[in-house]
Amino acid sequence: MAKYDWKRAIKINILILKLVGLWPHEDESYKFNLYTFYAIISINFLINGHNFFQTMNIFVVYPDLEALAETIFVTITDLLASVKVYYFTRNMGQLKKLMVELNSEIFQPKSEEQMILVRPGLFSWKMTYVGFWTPVATTLFLWASFPIMDGSVKEYRLPFSAWYPFNTKISPWYELTYLHQVVSIWFMATANVNMDTLIAALMMYTGVQCDILCDNLRNLSGVEGEFVGKLVASMQHHRKIVKFAVNSNTFFNMIVLGQFFTSAVTIGLVMFRLTLVSPTSSEAFSLLFYVGSMTVQIFLYCWFGNEVEVK
Repeated sequence: MAKYDWKRAIKINILILKLVGLWPHEDESYKFNLYTFYAIISINFLINGHNFFQTMNIFVVYPDLEALAETIFVTITDLLASVKVYYFTRNMGQLKKLMVELNSEIFQPKSEEQMILVRPGLFSWKMTYVGFWTPVATTLFLWASFPIMDGSVKEYRLPFSAWYPFNTKISPWYELTYLHQVVSIWFMATANVNMDTLIAALMMYTGVQCDILCDNLRNLSGVEGEFVGKLVASMQHHRKIVKFAVNSNTFFNMIVLGQFFTSAVTIGLVMFRLTLVSPTSSEAFSLLFYVGSMTVQIFLYCWFGNEVEVK
C-alpha cells in the first residue's frame, strides 16, 4: 500500500498557518530568513500592536464600568492570542518533530480497510474546522461593519475601543485606524482558529492511531513466529502512540490552560455586556456569535480530548 501523508488531511490548516507566519517551510523551524522576518513584522504589527493600543485603553476607561466591560472582554481574548502565538512559535521545533514522527512507517495504515477505518476521524475534524469558522467569520464581519450599520461611522466610531497617540476622529487617521483594526482582528482570528484546529488535529491523529492499533490487534493471526512478530510490532506501536500523545500535550498544554481560563472569563463578561445593548442591534448579534465562537473553541478541546480518552 502506498504511503499516506497524514498532513494531507489538514493541508488547508497548514496553508493558512503559512500565510499568517506560523508554519515555516516543510519540516524546518524558524531560521534567519525572509519568512521569519515576515512572521516577526506581521505578528508584531497586526497582533501585538493592536493588543497594545487596546490594553492602553483599559487604563483610560476603567472608571466607567460599561466602557470597561466593552473593552476588556475583547482585550483579554486578543492578549491570549499573543500568548498562544508565543508558545506556538517557541515550540515550533517540537511540533515539526511530531509531524515527522506521524509520517513514520509505524504510524502508517497497513491496508485499505484501515484507511476506511480512520476516515470518519479525519472527516469529523474537517467538519469541525468548517463549523468553527462559521460563527467566527460571522462575528468578525459584524464587528467590522457594525459602525457602518448603525451609522456611528459618521461620529468616527471605530470597531474596537482603543487608545491611540493621535486623533482618530479626523481623516485620514480614522480610515487608516479603522483599516488596521479590521485587518488585525481578521489576522488574529485566522491565527487563533488555525492554532486551535491544529491542536485538535493532533488529538484526532492520536485517536485514529488507536483505531489502527485496535484493528491490528483484532487481526493477529498466522504461525507462531509471525504472530509474535505482529504482537511485538503492536506493542511498539502502542508505545509510540503514548509518546506522541505525551509530546503533543507538552506542546499545547499551556495554550489549552490559557484558553479555558480566558474563555470562562470572557463568556461571563460578554453576557454582562449583552444586558447593556439593544437586543436587536448589530452589536448584540455580534456578541451572540462571539459567545458561540468561544463555546465551539472550548468544544474542540473537550470533544477531541474525550475521543482520545475513550479510545
